[in-house]
Amino acid sequence: MNVLVCAKRVPMTGGTIVLTADEQAIETRHLGFTISPHEECGVEEAVRLIEANGGESVVLTLGPAEAEEQLRDAMALGIDRAILLQVEDEWDAQATARAIVDAVNAERESGTAFDLVFFGNESADSGNFQVGIRVAHALGMPCVTGVKAVSVEGGRARCEQETAGGRDVYDVPLPAVVTVKEGLNLPRYPSVPGRLRAKRKPLETRTPERRAGDVQKLRLKLPPGQGKQAEILGHGPGAAPAVVEVLRQAGLVS
Repeated sequence: MNVLVCAKRVPMTGGTIVLTADEQAIETRHLGFTISPHEECGVEEAVRLIEANGGESVVLTLGPAEAEEQLRDAMALGIDRAILLQVEDEWDAQATARAIVDAVNAERESGTAFDLVFFGNESADSGNFQVGIRVAHALGMPCVTGVKAVSVEGGRARCEQETAGGRDVYDVPLPAVVTVKEGLNLPRYPSVPGRLRAKRKPLETRTPERRAGDVQKLRLKLPPGQGKQAEILGHGPGAAPAVVEVLRQAGLVS
């Protein structure tokens, strides 16, 4: 079988996000990058399926040249080869899905038809939940979202979703698109030999054509935060009474 994992290069989760002055992009000078936690589980599941069933695993991302680092990390975990759809700016979900569909069709024409296409349920930055569903619709494949368990047997995929009352189970024919959630598995850590092998594995860079779409980005906006304020109570020993009064108001001293 052949498995494709679609991943996205995103800022390290938990980092402080700052926008550029024109509010069109994220300021990346002091950010570290990774792939979304959901997609890490997608990479691990693809490796496990190929280990169990044979075939080939491929990881694909749409992003800048620097995204090669995340692709090499995925190959260090056991992915066989990588495809970088190199673009310099952030594409919306519609344009991204179209580029991935074109890449999947190109792979099919060259002799590689994917039985499973994994996506993260949503990316860690934009979290719009759209790309996997759009790709499945365009390719005419069944799609199961929010999956916490998946198994393959007899040309079908058994997918499980967690619900308030237990689990919903979907049995779909292959090929299929599956969006997975963190907790699907426990991703392995890359070993030193794995990283050395990843440097020798094939990574193909393509430049996708951006088609005109119906979505236009106006600006980015950070979500509202709780906000923090600092109050200077004084300097030196003279600040002690003010500190005691703050502690008294907080009920920490009487």
